[in-house]
Amino acid sequence: MWFFIVQGLIYGFAAAAQPGPLQTYIISQAIARGWKRALPTALAPLISDGPIILLCMFILSQIPIWFERFLHLAGGLFILFLAYGAYKSWKGYDPSTPLPESGTSQSIFKAALTNLLAPGAYLFWSFVTGPVLLESWRQSPIYGFGFLVTFYGVMILSLCAIILVFGMARRLGPKFNHTLLGISAIALLGFGIYQLWLGITG
Repeated sequence: MWFFIVQGLIYGFAAAAQPGPLQTYIISQAIARGWKRALPTALAPLISDGPIILLCMFILSQIPIWFERFLHLAGGLFILFLAYGAYKSWKGYDPSTPLPESGTSQSIFKAALTNLLAPGAYLFWSFVTGPVLLESWRQSPIYGFGFLVTFYGVMILSLCAIILVFGMARRLGPKFNHTLLGISAIALLGFGIYQLWLGITG
């Protein structure tokens, strides 16, 4: 069982540290809204990954090319929508304006939807963690459960650390925060265009 727990530790950290649309979105939220209000977005994978895991375990190992292209296109369009929201936050940035009190559940939903529509999560569960989960579950359901708990425990803690680091950056001054917010918008735009390009070119 320890072998699967170690794999959960490694893959959980890798999934959180790997640059992607979800990470970029939660960073932009930490910068724009503060770490306290952005922290719940770290739980987004718990909402989105259930369907992803099931789909990858039973279908995505044999998906046709056109379906993968559809995922790229849908994910690209949604990421562009997030980039536009980050751009509006950058354009209308006012350090004297208090942070909004509501919208936490909406941020979690957007983060979960970002992860659900991004092909990276499907590919990760199809070719990396999916086989490990199958092997551990076949040996014993307890092993599979241990792998999942370890994987998501490390992943969520790592995402929380990312949010804390970038959320604390708000204290470095409005110009620094404004710049970081603009960078996050550009990064989301880049991810969106890249996903669309993959969907169009196949």
